[in-house]
Parts: sequence; structure tokens; C-alpha cells
Amino acid sequence: MEAPVSGGGKGGLKGFGDLPHTRARGAAGELAAEEHLVARGYRIVARNVLTKVGELDLVALDGETLCFIEIKARASSEFGRAVEAVGPAKQRKIIRAALLFLSKNRSSRACRFDVLGLDRGGDGAWSFTLVKNAFEVPRGR
Repeated sequence: MEAPVSGGGKGGLKGFGDLPHTRARGAAGELAAEEHLVARGYRIVARNVLTKVGELDLVALDGETLCFIEIKARASSEFGRAVEAVGPAKQRKIIRAALLFLSKNRSSRACRFDVLGLDRGGDGAWSFTLVKNAFEVPRGR
């Protein structure tokens, strides 16, 4: 797990809690997350990929590995840390969407599932927690 990195106003997150609705907050969080990942060497392949079973927030290359990245942002810790919001049901949905993406794009690259959490601290500063290889496709799939 990557150590949290503070990120105040970067990527439009300064007024995150003041944005009018969840979709606008999600877009601001995803933009900041993308900037964070690119700064760490990821190359974005696709954004907000819609499939018949769900959405993939980001698809990116980390070296030669194709990564399916789920992004979660939390403006407070009332309901836990952002990375904790990707439970088994959400993981299954992401896996199904990723398998459809791979089938459609005929990719045979090594793949992994990452989760990037954006958490707002009591001081208003944001921290980013990147969990590489956060979960795997269950055996037998």
C-alpha cells in the first residue's frame, strides 16, 4: 500500500464538498486521481468505460501491466476510509466489466486491479492511498 500523499487544491478538489451533486464531486475526484496516477508513471488508456455489467473508472498502463483502477473519494471519515468502500460485490462487478473490456479489446497483457482512495482529513487536506493489486479474479474464472 502506498503511503498517503497530501493533495490540497490539485485537480479541482479544493472545493470538493461544495460541488452541487455527487456526479460533479465524482468527476473532480477522478480528475485529481488521474493526475496523481500520471505523476506516478501510469499511462491512461481509457476513462469511464461503460459495459453492460458496470463501469471501469480508469484503465491504465503501469509499465506493461494493464490496470483497472477503481477510484473512491470520501469527504469525511464518517463511513470509513475510501479504499474500504470497494467490497466483494463491487469487486465482482469490476472484474466482470474488466473481462468484457479485455474480450472486446483482445488484450493478452498481464492485468491487475488497483484501488485509489481519496480521503479528506480534518484539516481539509486530501490524502491519496493507492492499493496496487487490491484484489484478484477468483480461481476457476
